[in-house]
Amino acid sequence: MLNTFRFVLLLSIVVWVGGLVFFTFFVTPIVFKVLPRELAGELVASIFPKYWALGYVAGVLSLASLLAISLIEKFFPAGRILLLAFMTALTFYSGMVIAPEARAVQLELKAAKEPARVQELRAEFRHKHLESYAINMAVIVSGVVFVFFTARSARL
Repeated sequence: MLNTFRFVLLLSIVVWVGGLVFFTFFVTPIVFKVLPRELAGELVASIFPKYWALGYVAGVLSLASLLAISLIEKFFPAGRILLLAFMTALTFYSGMVIAPEARAVQLELKAAKEPARVQELRAEFRHKHLESYAINMAVIVSGVVFVFFTARSARL
């Protein structure tokens, strides 16, 4: 059973962090380079629900696996547990709070007619995008740190 939890922990964290890195640093820049900006934005926005779902599942599985391993081995790596909890919480916040707010601003922006309102909504969307980007980077960095400390540890 212990090996199963270790496998789930490693698989979930590697898929999660690898997916974040691949989408953030490879897919998104290429999409925005190849497609017109509006179409690229729509494509990336349509990918995001699956992107966050991957984070939700991987976050819960990795955290649950590490907690199960900790209980079995009677060894509690508090730093790594907190790091996974932080990453998971940020992912849920980004997908369930920031994303709906950004979508609402985008919908309002498409309907806006007055130039002043359009500028205001664009600024609000940029703020939401920057907030989402900062959260994404925090999750990536935290994930890399988690992998680093897990690799250094004799115990998972």
